[in-house]
Amino acid sequence: MGKEVCIVKKAFLRAAVLAAALILTLSISPAARGESAVFSIFSEVTISPSPAPTATPTLAAPPVISPAPSASQPSLAPSPTAEPQSGFRLEVISAQSTPHPGAFRVLIYHTHTYEAYTATEAYPYTSKEKWRTSSPDRNVVAVGSYLTKLLTDAGVSVTHDTTPYEPPKLSTAYQRSLEMLQKRQQNGESYDLYIDLHRDAYSKGNGPNTVDTPSGASARLLMLIGKGTGQTGAGYDIKPDWESNRTIAQTLTNRLNLQCEGICRPVSLKSGRYNQHVAPCCVLIEVGNNQNTLEEALAAMPYLANAICALADGQIE
Repeated sequence: MGKEVCIVKKAFLRAAVLAAALILTLSISPAARGESAVFSIFSEVTISPSPAPTATPTLAAPPVISPAPSASQPSLAPSPTAEPQSGFRLEVISAQSTPHPGAFRVLIYHTHTYEAYTATEAYPYTSKEKWRTSSPDRNVVAVGSYLTKLLTDAGVSVTHDTTPYEPPKLSTAYQRSLEMLQKRQQNGESYDLYIDLHRDAYSKGNGPNTVDTPSGASARLLMLIGKGTGQTGAGYDIKPDWESNRTIAQTLTNRLNLQCEGICRPVSLKSGRYNQHVAPCCVLIEVGNNQNTLEEALAAMPYLANAICALADGQIE
């Protein structure tokens, strides 16, 4: 019996020595053993989930701007150089901006450059005459600058001409903006869309002055197309391709109203020419009227930019 107990004690001692050796071996760093650490014994293992991979967005050509969420709408500050929460900076874009090769090309200009909106505490201005100012951060040029920013960010090539065409006489402004268009064409410039951006005059017959959006009140828009027939029917020697221009205007109108019902009034056909004979892709766009505020006019621009992106993507209606 005593001999058997001794044998058991020796076996237990041998097992204890082997266990100690195993623990000592595992305590040595993996690098020292020349092994890869796969797991750890006698310690608690915490497995942290791998962070979800960041998906690379597949953008349509061109990308679509979504104006619906309030976070994407610019929060306007009194100063034109203040940085709102969205990061948008309201500034006048130089007329010498360089188009990006291969992109959809847009020219934005303002024949009636000094058209302005109802002044507010945030956006006061000094009037040249009622609802007109030469300050480009308070008149319709500021609206064109914001539209330029949105389209450029979406990959559209935009040239924003901020030249004042009203001086010295408002009634001859179209002559001077035509000279600009002809000079650009002579210099080899061509565009897929020519936009003469205006501010309309208020009329009670035009219906509601604003539409409600998730971000607040927005001014309404209007696409105006000239047939070039003139008031007497004789018209101009060179008339616009008004049917092609109307197709573009109708496409933009439809796309705008799909995003926000009623934000764009029906396309208006007029007898004037409005310099729309220079190319079969011209449209005059009225952004709000003199009873709207600059804030309301700017609020409509993400919707217009979205519609132009659809046009650039070949979605003609």
